[in-house]
Amino acid sequence: MTSCWRTSTKRSAGSDTAVPDPAEFPAPSRLPRIAELPDPFVRSDGSRASTRNEWRRQRAALLERVLHYQYGPLPPAPRNVIASAKRVRRIEPIAATETELILKMGPGHAVTARMVLTVPDRSRHGPLPAIVRGDLCWGRTRRRIVAAVVNRGYILADFDRTDIAEDGPAQNRIRDAYPGFDGGRIAAWAWGFHRVVDYLRTLDVVDAKRIAVTGHSRGGKAALLAGATDHRIALTAPNDSGCGGAGCYRLQAPGSEDIAAILKNFPYWFHPRFSQFIGKVTRLPFDQHTVKALVAPRALLTTEALGDLWANPKGTQQSHHAAKEVFAFLGVADRIGIHFRPGGHKHRIEDWIALLDFADWQFFGRNVFDRRPYTDAEAGYAWKKPGNRSR
Repeated sequence: MTSCWRTSTKRSAGSDTAVPDPAEFPAPSRLPRIAELPDPFVRSDGSRASTRNEWRRQRAALLERVLHYQYGPLPPAPRNVIASAKRVRRIEPIAATETELILKMGPGHAVTARMVLTVPDRSRHGPLPAIVRGDLCWGRTRRRIVAAVVNRGYILADFDRTDIAEDGPAQNRIRDAYPGFDGGRIAAWAWGFHRVVDYLRTLDVVDAKRIAVTGHSRGGKAALLAGATDHRIALTAPNDSGCGGAGCYRLQAPGSEDIAAILKNFPYWFHPRFSQFIGKVTRLPFDQHTVKALVAPRALLTTEALGDLWANPKGTQQSHHAAKEVFAFLGVADRIGIHFRPGGHKHRIEDWIALLDFADWQFFGRNVFDRRPYTDAEAGYAWKKPGNRSR
């Protein structure tokens, strides 16, 4: 079979991310129309990946495709993240220490980001798992949530992703350090998550094998891409991330945001070429189940609100099931979960409790859940995972 795909082998140092070459990807008009959620196992020549080794190569190709057409590439990993403490205080009611930091990174340490690190006292007895939240731009994590995280034995690292790149159409700050960077804000913010992981892995109090990332709405989109592009992230947990996040482009429930709507309001979140798929969603060679599948075999939890119709919770459930085919193929079907609650577009305590429960299960074997409120939802795809998982 003749293929219109050619794959690149260039990669950013220190991460899973590819550096796509635009010349290696066809224009949308040359892409085949795919009505159902695209089969992530289908390779460039039309055959299906059916072994773990074939999936590794297929995953790399899918990642390049997702970055090229949707988010744009991430900047290179700088490997020079440092931090300076600005303020340290005790929080006696929850037996923890809070430190306000400034992270510095990139060429000449030109990129900076504020971070608040809350460490439970119990870290004196050994390293603890950590949760990274990128939404400090919207204010600090509420005290009730911080207490829940600390009392469960987790470190909380709360950083401001908009210090990395402004959430607006103005010049992207990160381009001052990386003039060649042409990715959207989501790619830049995902890179920011990676740099926080760089720093946390230097701390003796952090269990480097148990680092989770989370964020709400646009912060959830960034958290999902961060988890899909960094194998050091053990658990990825986007909340109400919707269009461009955990949602679905082809399966749009009534009242949900689509490509045209999100690009009308926030074109700078994505690479400019993503606009070519407005009104041509069936030409998109992937959907958001593909991005979720890139997280496998590491853990993924999607937390959703049933009343948040703009974020397409029904489509999110459908993309969850499609992504689970990949997790099941890799023998880790129990590492992908989804949680729904009543209510609207918020990052509420219920979402955090679900994350902590899921993290306890994934990290320590303590819990299990998988709720599906849309019992009448169509699958949206007819393919299944390949039966052969041999090497």
